[in-house]
Order: sequence, then C-alpha cells, then structure tokens
Amino acid sequence: MAQEFDDKTEAATPKRREEARAEGRIALSADLTSAVGLMAALVVFSFVGQGMFMSLRRLTEEAVRFEELQAGSLNTWMIRCATTGALVVLPFLASILVLTIVGAVTQTGGNVTGKKLLPKLDQLDPLKGFGRIFSWQSLVRLITGMLKMLCAGAVAWSTISGDFDRVLGSGLAPIAGVLPLAADITFRLALRLGMVLLVLAILDYFYQRWTLERSLRMSKQEVKEEMRNVEGDPMIKQRRRQVQLKLAMQRLQHDVPKADVVVTNPTHYSVALKYDEATMTAPRVIAKGKDFLALRIRQIAAQNGIPVVERPPLARALFAACDIGQEVPAAYYRAVAELLAYVYQLAGRAAAATAGAR
Repeated sequence: MAQEFDDKTEAATPKRREEARAEGRIALSADLTSAVGLMAALVVFSFVGQGMFMSLRRLTEEAVRFEELQAGSLNTWMIRCATTGALVVLPFLASILVLTIVGAVTQTGGNVTGKKLLPKLDQLDPLKGFGRIFSWQSLVRLITGMLKMLCAGAVAWSTISGDFDRVLGSGLAPIAGVLPLAADITFRLALRLGMVLLVLAILDYFYQRWTLERSLRMSKQEVKEEMRNVEGDPMIKQRRRQVQLKLAMQRLQHDVPKADVVVTNPTHYSVALKYDEATMTAPRVIAKGKDFLALRIRQIAAQNGIPVVERPPLARALFAACDIGQEVPAAYYRAVAELLAYVYQLAGRAAAATAGAR
C-alpha cells in the first residue's frame, strides 16, 4: 500500500476533485450521521419528552378502562388512540429526521449523484473481494468498532454503577416510582453514549477526509497529462505561438512602412498611426506592439524613415484603448493632432532643407 502512493506526491487538482464529487467520492462518515441523529433525538426529547409521556400515560389509562367502553364508542376510541399517537410521535420523528438530514448535507455539501447506485462488475471478482476483506481499511474499521464498544461499555458501567443502590432498592417500589428512575438512568446513559459516539464520529470524519485526500493525490506525470488535456500539448502551443509571431511580424513588415508616425513609451509600447484626410475621419492605429514587437516596430520605422516620437502617456493610452485598424477615440484627438502637426512640421523642414541643398 505504501508503494501505491510513493509516486503520488502532488495534491489533487480542482478538476480531479470535481470528477471525484461527480462519482460520489466524498468524505462521509456514517457514524457522524448516526451520532448527530442520536443527539438530535435526545435534544428534542428533552424539550417534548414530558408532554409525550403525559399524553401516552393518559392513553394507557384509557386502555386499562377499555372494558368500561361501550361497543358503539370503540371506533371513536381507536381513532383517538391513532390521532394521539400520531400527534405525539410524528413531530418527534420529523424533528429527528430533519436534523439528521442537515447533518448529512453538512458533510456532503448537498452533493447528489447516482453513480454509486450503478452496478460494478469488478465488485463480483472473488479475488478483489478477498483483498477488500483483509485490506487496511477493514483493519481500521475493526479497530474503530472495538474502540466504540469499549467506550460504550465504559460509559455504561460508569453511569449504572453509581445507581446500583437505587436500582436494587426499586424492586420493592411501586411502578410509579420505578418509571422515573428508569427514565432518568436511560436518558443519562443515552446522553453520555451520544456524546462519546459524537466525538468518535468527528474523529472518523476527519479520518475519512484524510483517506479521501490520500486517494486523490496525483503523480507529477498525471498532473502533466491533465494540464495537457485541458490546455493542450505544450509543443503544439509553442508551435502555435511561433506561427502567430511569424504572422504578426509579416503584418508589421507590411503595415508599419505606411504609417505617418510611431509613438513609443519609449521601450515597452509602440503604436503606429496613419491619417489620410481623403479616406479617414480620424487617425487610425495600423500597428501596435509590446516589448519585443514594440522594438520591431521601431526598427521597421527607422528602416523606412518613419518618424518615431516618444510620448509615454499617449503611447500607453492608445495601446490600451485601440485595436489594430481602429480609429483613435475622440478623447485623444487633440494629443494625436498635435503629434501629427509636429511630424508634418518636421517633414516640411526636411523637405525644405532638401530643396535648398539642391
């Protein structure tokens, strides 16, 4: 068993946990559900027990006087017995049922699945069944059962031993005096047993959680395979990124030479702008890039004589606000207009200087 978990060193991924929940593999302690039900019964009984006892006592007294009833009133008396019994018992049972369900839902988180009900042919394998009988889980259940028996016996002995004299003396007492004594001892015994079983059940629940977490652990290879299935093969992703980068570079090589100006951050962002008064209502972003692509845009611009101007706030704003092919938002008209005017002014001076040199 130790070798089985040697290579499973990684915690379960969210996907693995979700699949386990869908299969019904959750931390669930049947002992905790039973202990919660028992304690719920005792708590409810402590509030309504006196009223239940008095109602059942009156019903019993009427049953003792049954011979006094006339034949015509027999049906009425039977209906009254059934109604009284239902009014006494059903609310008590309903309260226990609700509290028990709440305890179970608290453990499972409301997880509902039908996969546990599906037949499993591998369960019919006698060799696997033999292995389950002598597995470490069976050993733990055996030890846990023996521990619960010892604890229950110790609690029962400590509770009853203190009332030996009262129990022995009740042999000569009338029934009216024996019933309260029996009810008191029984209630205290049930309460102490319930508390002990609740503590053991809580420990069992944490053990079940530890066992579940251990069974869900994954090896490094399983984690890699899951990531590959979810996100795709890393080699394919790398190849896809290379193709996308190549296409982006080709587009930059085609579009940047058409720009009127490249505005930069100066190193992290580059945005190429173009404005054609005849075909555009506003300047348009024809290329943009970050980091490596930003550097490549500046290099292409320099190779083609496109002005590169450092305007860090404007470059960051345009990079965030505009997609490639989108016109500049109205909020940046003035800043872009001033930039283009500056570029056109530089271009005019350069043209004049060239003409003068000629």
